[in-house]
Amino acid sequence: MKIDVILGLQWGDEGKGKIVDYLAEHYNLVCRFQGGPNAGHTIKFDEHKFVLHTIPSGIFRDNIINVIGNGVVIDPITLDKEIQTLSQAGKTFLDRLLVAKKAHLILPTHRYLDAASEAAKGKAKIGSTLKGIGPTYMDKTGRNGLRVGDIALDNFREKYEALKTKHMSLLNMYPDIDFNLEEEEEKWFKSLEVLKSIKQIDCGYYLNEQLKKGNKILAEGAQGSMLDIDFGTYPYVTSSNTITAGVCTGLGVAPQTIGEVIGIAKAYCTRVGSGPFPTELNDAVGEELRAKGQEFGATTGRPRRCGWIDLPQIRYAIMLNGVTQIVLTKADILNDFEEIMISDSYDVAGTKTRNIPYDMHEIAVTPSYRALPGWKQDLSECSNYESFPQALKSYVHEIEQELETPISMVSIGPKRKELIIKG
Repeated sequence: MKIDVILGLQWGDEGKGKIVDYLAEHYNLVCRFQGGPNAGHTIKFDEHKFVLHTIPSGIFRDNIINVIGNGVVIDPITLDKEIQTLSQAGKTFLDRLLVAKKAHLILPTHRYLDAASEAAKGKAKIGSTLKGIGPTYMDKTGRNGLRVGDIALDNFREKYEALKTKHMSLLNMYPDIDFNLEEEEEKWFKSLEVLKSIKQIDCGYYLNEQLKKGNKILAEGAQGSMLDIDFGTYPYVTSSNTITAGVCTGLGVAPQTIGEVIGIAKAYCTRVGSGPFPTELNDAVGEELRAKGQEFGATTGRPRRCGWIDLPQIRYAIMLNGVTQIVLTKADILNDFEEIMISDSYDVAGTKTRNIPYDMHEIAVTPSYRALPGWKQDLSECSNYESFPQALKSYVHEIEQELETPISMVSIGPKRKELIIKG
């Protein structure tokens, strides 16, 4: 049995949560493999909206086990809030939620450091979500982080205080900011009791045993491929590996266990925070995309930068991830446009290229566009791919041809039933 993977092909916010929720019924387990509460997966059904930051998106499907993998960094306070929100909505799931012992913990001082560091950068900000993600991964690679399994140790509090002391020393490097550490610590230690109530596992052993039993596993990524620490638009990236390779290190599985890789891409493109974005539209069209798409961060609430679809960027992500099929989301946001632009290449210093430049954040990258006719039609009555307007079918076909990868589904709204199988 193989592990199928769902991940974002752009800069995040592609709609991965909805797709995981839709496909989860075909799997026995859904597993988050990286990232932390800097990601927000939004799911809407039965007229309810849920935003998940840590819990996998398969949690709404009964009888499916959900695993928070060792590649995830966990803020117990955020996890506690998610659990309360789901419980208050009448969801029963705690017996189906597992957490890796080797997943690292986000301390209050990690968030303190994150906020102080970002504030000190002024105009050079990288667009951190201020959730403590970067400092936590720094402690992980620095080999002095705290992990979920450490909570049960007799000297856990001693380990906590040692790491806190280190952080407080580092904070002396930065100007003072408003952060009530005492209050945050009180909430943090209280939320640890909730984390203790969740079954802990040795993730690698557990998942490999599940594969041997023939159980189907879906790995869920957070953020997007262009935010990968190694292959994204560095330094404007996250602190983890968001691409398929991160599944192996984030769950403890071998490369040959990977099966289908389902890449999610919006029918246009967005980005939150700083960093290069070749197809960004700083005009009325960009504002229209933002308004129609309700493009505001699920985690931060920040307005997303908007632009046309960028095929060189997606082609790069397909190469890195070994994508076998694409899900195109939010096609309905383009309903009212007379024409829709597709960027198929870049102009870099007078040279045409289809590749992502190494120094994209330092040089001028001008996208080359082709115009396609819009469909100028409400898609809400479309129940299958055949009922799509011809202009939308042509748009989908053009993207498939350019990317040399099949589009298997097209989303035309936020609800489960508004995901159309292309076939």
